[in-house]
Amino acid sequence: MTNPIADFKKADVILLTGSNPTENHPAIALEMIKAIRENKTKLIVVDPREIEMMQYAEVRLRPKPGTDVVWLGGMMYVIIDEDLYDISYVADRTENFMAFKETVMQYNPEFVERVTGIPENDLKKAARLYAKAGRGSIAYAMGITQHTFGTDNVKSIANLAMLCGNVGIEGGGVNPLRGQNNVQGACDMGALPNALPGYRSVSDQKTVDKFEEVWGTKLPSKPGLAATDMWAAILEGKIKGMYIVGENPVVSDPNSKEVEAALKKLDFLVVQDIFMTETAKLANIVLPAASFAEKEGTFTNTERRVQRVRQGLDPLGDSRPDWKIICNLSEKMGMPMNYDDPEKIMEEIAGLVPIYGGIHYERLNKNSLQWPCPDWEHPGTPYLHKDRFTRGKGLFQPVEFTLSDELPNEEYPFLLSTGRVLYHYNSGTMTRKVKGLNSISPEVITEIHPLDAEKNGIADGSMVKITSRRGEIASRVRLTRKSPEGFVFVPFHFGETAVNILTNDALDPIARIPALKVCAVRVKPA
Repeated sequence: MTNPIADFKKADVILLTGSNPTENHPAIALEMIKAIRENKTKLIVVDPREIEMMQYAEVRLRPKPGTDVVWLGGMMYVIIDEDLYDISYVADRTENFMAFKETVMQYNPEFVERVTGIPENDLKKAARLYAKAGRGSIAYAMGITQHTFGTDNVKSIANLAMLCGNVGIEGGGVNPLRGQNNVQGACDMGALPNALPGYRSVSDQKTVDKFEEVWGTKLPSKPGLAATDMWAAILEGKIKGMYIVGENPVVSDPNSKEVEAALKKLDFLVVQDIFMTETAKLANIVLPAASFAEKEGTFTNTERRVQRVRQGLDPLGDSRPDWKIICNLSEKMGMPMNYDDPEKIMEEIAGLVPIYGGIHYERLNKNSLQWPCPDWEHPGTPYLHKDRFTRGKGLFQPVEFTLSDELPNEEYPFLLSTGRVLYHYNSGTMTRKVKGLNSISPEVITEIHPLDAEKNGIADGSMVKITSRRGEIASRVRLTRKSPEGFVFVPFHFGETAVNILTNDALDPIARIPALKVCAVRVKPA
């Protein structure tokens, strides 16, 4: 997030899209609701489903899935056409505006209504509300990113925020809501195929030299594979072994039958986790890891906030903290890692990663800190790009609309989208071991519109078969108008009814994120 969670209460308007925070990010949803009730913040919600946050919204837009570039382009068309954009901000702080404008002016409201189903007047109302606000915040999540054009969706959001001068101010910003407690921290520390810690490129020889000197070993200078590209590489015989830490791709990755086939083809699979997951059951070796309550360290949350994690329990059985397991393995492989504790690792991070340069346990014992925090005296950075962008001027990027990789047809007439429910978390590794949560949400429930159910002879609470080009599952259904006609929604937490058997593994060409939000299926009574 460019801005802290607390900034939602400083916003005049929040544009929420591709996210269902009352179920997926409930703490953030509470902050948004508080801002609406106490500070009169206006809310625009854009989502194909009628999510709970729509009851708090001034404007509700329900586009067809996979048309985000079009409605975002339409909002920017209205803002430019009616001279509502921040002219001085665009002139002083951005570049490439004219090329961007030329593309945006293709998205007139009539075209947007034809493609997205959003009424022209509703689009204009949303555009005017966002543009006229003194401080506008945009919050989004995987409903925006999990498409073959997810990168284009995010570029469009950045374009809209810059167009109205909402980047680099309190109460504004472009704010992706991370799905897990330390996703941000993992990326910060180099858990990406093309980056070393601190987002420095593996192709930057000066940076590589510095890390090689400190670590005392040679490092590769070419980017590796994205996780989503590894399954094909295994099946092609290019990868023989794999080490999976805290991940359950047999349930969470698209086209999961192919994922399982790839894992079974490996010569050697190691899984490090706190429970025996569906993926761990396929491993040659399982390394039992300690949970968050059994270890020391830090998490970096969605707002770039680095927080101390303190051990409250002794690790169970033979389990160990992740850092110890990795250090032990490294030593066995001839590369000793001489860290006495996580604090020593944090000191090395501060010395190698400029954005973490001032983050030390001595300071974290008292308060959390938001990066960039380059030195001991720096207080941390609540919001990014205050006076200038990292690259200097913000770059407007023209974005052309492309269709989803897989659309409904006569054989597969429905669009399937996956997501979460309030009571479970990701692949259910932890939450589905909780008796109370299982009693509330014991099985997969598929949402389908009553009119679609009537046409297909489907009764509320009955079992259906859902079939895609990749597989088939059986699920109980709930008839609801939350989901639009022609659309079904299925949560992905349930390994015994793994919806990702169905989903499409087509990837965004830049970010390599799969198209989990749009998949063509048919639905029939079981």
